[in-house]
Amino acid sequence: MAGAAVSLVAFIFILFFAPNLPTLLVGEILCGVPWGVFQTVTTAYAAEVCPVALRGYLTTYVNLCWVIGQFIATGVLRGCLHRDDEWSYRIPFALQWLWLPFILATVWFGPESPWWLVRRGKKDEARKVLDRLHNTAGEKEAQARLDNTLEMMVYTCEMEKDLAARQSTHSFADCFKSTDLRRTEITCVTWAIQALCGSSFMGYSTYFYQQAGLDVSQSFNMSLGQYAFGVVGTIFSWVLMTRFGRRSLYIAGLFALTLTLFAVGFTSLADSDSAAASWAIGSLLLVFTFTYDCTVGPVCYSIVAEIPSTQMRAKTIVLARNVYNVFMILNGVIVPRMLNPTAWDWKGKTGFFWAAITVVLFIWAYFRLPESKGRTFAELDILFEKKVGARHFKDTEVSIGDVQVRPTE
Repeated sequence: MAGAAVSLVAFIFILFFAPNLPTLLVGEILCGVPWGVFQTVTTAYAAEVCPVALRGYLTTYVNLCWVIGQFIATGVLRGCLHRDDEWSYRIPFALQWLWLPFILATVWFGPESPWWLVRRGKKDEARKVLDRLHNTAGEKEAQARLDNTLEMMVYTCEMEKDLAARQSTHSFADCFKSTDLRRTEITCVTWAIQALCGSSFMGYSTYFYQQAGLDVSQSFNMSLGQYAFGVVGTIFSWVLMTRFGRRSLYIAGLFALTLTLFAVGFTSLADSDSAAASWAIGSLLLVFTFTYDCTVGPVCYSIVAEIPSTQMRAKTIVLARNVYNVFMILNGVIVPRMLNPTAWDWKGKTGFFWAAITVVLFIWAYFRLPESKGRTFAELDILFEKKVGARHFKDTEVSIGDVQVRPTE
C-alpha cells in the first residue's frame, strides 16, 4: 500500500503535465498499477484485521469509500464544468495529491495483517498485532481470549493445508484445485456481477442523463444526488446485512435491480423528447443507485473477502478483481455506443439489455451463492470441504473439533 501510494504521487505528475493524448494515456496506464493494489489489498486487509462480528461492516465500508470518492469526483468535475482552459482537467488530477499524505500516514501507523503473519509462522508478531487491535491492556481474561484467537488462526491455516494437501508455496493454479475451485468461482462471479448488473448506468450517469434529455448542469446535479443516495444506501446496508445476511440481501438486490432496469427500458419507450420521461428515467436511476448501494454493491465486498480460504485469499481476490476489470473494460467499449446518438442510440432502452443479463445473474446467485454471515474462516473451510449446497450453508451445523489436523513444525 505504501509503495503504491508513493508511485501514484509520481504518476499523477504525468497526468497533470500531459501535453497530448498519448502522454495522458501512458499516465493513466501507469496509474492503473497502484489503483489495482488499492482495489485488492484493501478488501483482503479489511477481512483479516477485525473479528467475525465486525467483518461485514469493515468490508462493506470499502464500497462506501468508493461511493464517497465518486461523489467528490463528480463534485470537482461539476465545479470545473464551465472552465474552458487547461485547468479544467488539471485541477481534478492535481486534487488527487491531497489524499496521498493521509494514505501514507494511515499505512505507516496501521498494523500488518495478523493472518499474513500467522501464515508465515510469525506467531509472536501476530500476537502483538492482535493485542494492539483488541486493545486488551494486560487484562487476564482478555489475554486468554487473545490466545484463543491466535490458536484458532493457527488451527485454521494448518487445517487448510492439511485438507487440500498443498505445498508450502501457493500459486494461482491452486485457486482452481480441490475446494478452492468452487470458492474461486463464487468470488469471481460475485465481483463480476457488479459490472454486469447495469451498474455502468452509474458510471456513465452524467452522460446518460444528457442523452435522456437533461441539460449538462442538471445532469451533473443528478449525478451528485445519485452518489449521495449511494452513501445513504451503503450505511443502510449495514442494518439490512445484520438482519438478513449476505446471501438473502444479495439475491433480493438482484431481483430489485432487474425490476428497476425493466422500468427504465419501458419508460424510455415514451416520447424521447418528453421532459416527464427524462425526469422519470433520472428518478429511476436514483432508485437503482440506492438499491445497488444497499445490496449488491457493498455486500459484494463482504462475500469476496470471506469466501476464499485464508491461504489463497489474496490470490483469489486478485483473480476476482481482474475478472471484474475485464468486464468493466468491455463496458467501457459498449456502453458509450449504447448511449451515443451517433452510434447505437439505445438511450434508456439499454435497461432491457442489462435487465436480461441480471435475470441470469439472479438465477446463478440463487443456486450457487452461499451464506457466510457469522461463520469463522475455519467453519467455512469445513462447509466447503463437505460440499454443502449453497442454499444449506446457513442452517448446517459445524463442529470444528471433527476435523483433525497435523500441525507443522
